[in-house]
Amino acid sequence: MSAATSLREREGAKYGGSAEGIRHHYDIGNDFWRLMLGPTFTYSAALFARPDEDLESAQNRKIDWHLTSAGVDQATSVLEVGCGWGTILRRLAEKPAIERVVGLTLSDAQAEYLASLRLPNVEIRVENWAVHQPEAPYDSIISIGAFEHFAKAEESSEEKLSVYRDFFERCHRWLSPSGSMSLQTIAYGNMKRDQASDFMNKEIYPDSDLPFLAEVVAAVDGLFEVVAVRNDRLDYARSYDGWGANLRRRRDEAVSMVGEEQVRRFERFFKLGSIGFRMGKLGLLRFTLRPITKNWTLTGSERWGAARLRLV
Repeated sequence: MSAATSLREREGAKYGGSAEGIRHHYDIGNDFWRLMLGPTFTYSAALFARPDEDLESAQNRKIDWHLTSAGVDQATSVLEVGCGWGTILRRLAEKPAIERVVGLTLSDAQAEYLASLRLPNVEIRVENWAVHQPEAPYDSIISIGAFEHFAKAEESSEEKLSVYRDFFERCHRWLSPSGSMSLQTIAYGNMKRDQASDFMNKEIYPDSDLPFLAEVVAAVDGLFEVVAVRNDRLDYARSYDGWGANLRRRRDEAVSMVGEEQVRRFERFFKLGSIGFRMGKLGLLRFTLRPITKNWTLTGSERWGAARLRLV
């Protein structure tokens, strides 16, 4: 890693995105992650429509939801903050109208895997959002499962809110006036921050902390219109259950890859996570956001006689 990259990471770290924390959790072997996550290689909550639906179908529905939420069909340029192993990026690369895609990650393992895919019109950057400098505005921004890594447990509520506000201010500047943003994050539900599990905070997600719904809403105030928000916490419980089942089916392989201790850690993680979402201690928030600009005009009636606002 170059000195310039190290400097950028140090600058970005003060805004909450810890490269060390990300690598602790994610850089343990791409083959191990694929074994657990399944064919879509997606490490975030799926979107289930039926009680008997399989995880892969539900993951693809989640991807469709975010692409629609971010208005990708009308976009020529897209930014993904926290691009994982490229599930969204692969879909974007298949769309002929999209000319420029940028994916940000702090995981070297993810970046190396994505580089090997050679996706057309896709640029992968090992870069913190806090130091990202786009060459031109984006039409769409998507961020799935990254927001929960932006703040640290030791920060005050005011410091956390400042980090969240800074993120949305940057996204507002990066988006074209008619653009859209889709965001998904785990959040605290009916529990307090000091009730969070030490196991989760120290062994699974070090240097990270979750937001509350009220903090996200406060952070976007005056910057984005909340077009839609939904709490799909039970979908995350089912996703954890699915990953746990994948791990059980191929446990011997998993142990040969990362060792018994690491496998036990993930078994405990998936079980505790599933319980937390089912009890409402944790929520899974999905937002559709539109940037607020100075000029709004009424364009008349649309479907079902509803008036629609268009940014100009």
